Amino acid sequence: MKYPESFYQSLETETNAIVDYWKNNSVDDEKGGFLGKRDYFNTIEHNANKGIILNTRLLWSFSTLQSHNTDYQLRDLAKRSFNYLENYFQDKENDGLFWELTADGEPLQTKKQIYAQAFGIYSLVEYYKISQDENAKNWAISLFNLIEKHALDTKNEGYIEAFQEDWSPLTDVRLSEKDMNAEKTMNTHLHILEAYTALLQIHQDEKVTNALKNLIRLFFDKFLNKDFNFELFFDKKWNLISDEISFGHDIEAAWLLIDAAREIQDKELIELTENAAIKIADRFLKLGYQKGEGVYNELNRSTQKIDTDKHWWPQVEAMVGLHYAYQLTNEDNYKNAIVDIWEFTQNNLIDRENGEWHFRVNQYNVPYENEDKLSMWKAPYHNSRALINLLKDKP
Repeated sequence: MKYPESFYQSLETETNAIVDYWKNNSVDDEKGGFLGKRDYFNTIEHNANKGIILNTRLLWSFSTLQSHNTDYQLRDLAKRSFNYLENYFQDKENDGLFWELTADGEPLQTKKQIYAQAFGIYSLVEYYKISQDENAKNWAISLFNLIEKHALDTKNEGYIEAFQEDWSPLTDVRLSEKDMNAEKTMNTHLHILEAYTALLQIHQDEKVTNALKNLIRLFFDKFLNKDFNFELFFDKKWNLISDEISFGHDIEAAWLLIDAAREIQDKELIELTENAAIKIADRFLKLGYQKGEGVYNELNRSTQKIDTDKHWWPQVEAMVGLHYAYQLTNEDNYKNAIVDIWEFTQNNLIDRENGEWHFRVNQYNVPYENEDKLSMWKAPYHNSRALINLLKDKP
């Protein structure tokens, strides 16, 4: 057996806990759809705005978890999520998905982030798999066509980050206040990649295949540097404007690129992505991980300062990325790191008192009480996806 039986048992136990939390704590019974925010102590903020990232990730998670285990009985929540996206987040005049609504479901930030359109595709594909609703499939295809029409930079390659409501140019294209105002980002390209990979599973189309193939090449031509870290922020002409390394994004990209290459069944790209994933994993273990301390957030190469906060999502993305490296090499150092990171996560990031997972802990493993349990950027997508991925290979 690759991993101890107790490892798989703990993954199943936590997957069940994730399902229970989100079934019982996410529904907005007062205003429809899903809540916009629960704070660190799991207290509802009743007038919190509703973000597209949370809502698409809820649709993805409920649908994927339902596929994983029908006993979870998440079909109705997935349907509720799909209906809310369709009735409130969908821009019926200009097409695409709004960024943010008020608590009552009125459009608030109507910009078109390509990151959000990609998550629309990703979630609709998974919903189609459990529902066979042709509306979901057709909507996913239409979002793909929107991205290709408006965001694809046919002159310089890659995808522009964001647009105004009517798809005209936008000055401030940031996903959040933490991000640089960059016209092309690794993060958005990564989630277009995963969306197109998913779309091919239900829509075998040459245009999608070619777009995905180009994206994989772009990751090697533009984003992956000679040290096997991914560069993060660029201007429109691919001039690098950032100096950070994001350990979570590095290891997440390693396995998503392999999945993309395998989906299009391109032997050359499969070999390229698999070889790179091992080098990325080795670099990650050297810089971003310490035994017993989990996965650090990022490194600033100018100052050589490491942000030693441990966010919840890089821990589980590391487990998947290292699992791929372990499958490819059968080297125990990857397996040992996975088991160690999972032990750290269980001991320090899963909130046994208030439920769900802490957003992050500091270098002393003390959680930040100003971070939310449920919000725009706090959803069950990363952790449920990782645990399901690891459980798929259970003997």
